[in-house]
Amino acid sequence: MKKIIHIDMDAFYASVEQRDNPELRGKPVAVGGSKERGVVAAASYEARKFGVKSAMASSIAARQCPTLIFVKPNFAKYKEVSDQIRAVFFEYTELVEPLSLDEAYLDVTTNKIGLNSATLIAREIKTKIKERTQLIASAGISYNKFLAKTASDMDKPDGLFVILPDQAEDFIKKMPIKQFHGIGKATAEKMKYAGIFTGNDLRKKSLADLTLRYGKMGSYYYTICRGIDHRLVKPDRERKSLSAENTFSEDLKEEKDIRYELERITKETFRRYSKSDKRGKTVSVKLKYGDFRQITRSHTIEHKITSEPQLIDLVQSVFDPRLIDETGFRLLGVGISNFEEESKKPVTQLTLNF
Repeated sequence: MKKIIHIDMDAFYASVEQRDNPELRGKPVAVGGSKERGVVAAASYEARKFGVKSAMASSIAARQCPTLIFVKPNFAKYKEVSDQIRAVFFEYTELVEPLSLDEAYLDVTTNKIGLNSATLIAREIKTKIKERTQLIASAGISYNKFLAKTASDMDKPDGLFVILPDQAEDFIKKMPIKQFHGIGKATAEKMKYAGIFTGNDLRKKSLADLTLRYGKMGSYYYTICRGIDHRLVKPDRERKSLSAENTFSEDLKEEKDIRYELERITKETFRRYSKSDKRGKTVSVKLKYGDFRQITRSHTIEHKITSEPQLIDLVQSVFDPRLIDETGFRLLGVGISNFEEESKKPVTQLTLNF
């Protein structure tokens, strides 16, 4: 049985800014956007008390928290801090799978220090991260990736939560479906109409039923609600693209509605893109019709995509309103690909630092 740790830095971008600027400490901070426009990339815990969260329109965030302080993001700095944190991970195992600058999976079943307890390793990692970066991390520990990720969200901030094998079944049965990693808001809302509100409700559905309702994701839902997740921690995973999409309860047929939703999805795509260490030149728009036909339109530019307004303009220019027909669109998606590394440092130099 595997021993998996999921490390998630607490309010990473905002915490870095508060660390480096004493005047921001203890105050509600939003990284990204401004009072007039843009989107929040990260919010401090002081801001979250007002309901401010990542991917929220900054104008809404400012209304919800009038004292909110907007800070321009510094991704080069965040990448540098992320490298420090990953160096800590590699002191314990080579099996590290980064998901973004602020989170990663670690397989410590066999580890470099010969410690049998994944919980003790996670506690050491949290301590070293705090000592070296003055930042707080939350850790989840379990026997697979799904449960480790779930555990890391249970006791934030500064959490350390363990889901043991003999606890997993009862834990999952009681979990609200909206807390399942891999089940988004739109899918969770659809599941309500199928009578699925908790993990126990999901367990009552057959594999055939879930596959019919949710396609290839149905088999994933069937296994995770039983505590089964055979995915390995893959340290050499190279992301070829980054995207976000949304499936709508009613097909979109009006151009203004389609463009509005495309902009929302584009902002979410850029939020995910900004957390990665990749920079791409190709933008793609995915369109799925009400009758399940699917097409993709792409455009490649000469220089890397670097800002949210730039990406919004590209997506809006790629979308051709002549593609709209009477069936409308049930799904829209936006992706970025054709990546180049943000850093030009040789890989060997990074490895030596680890």
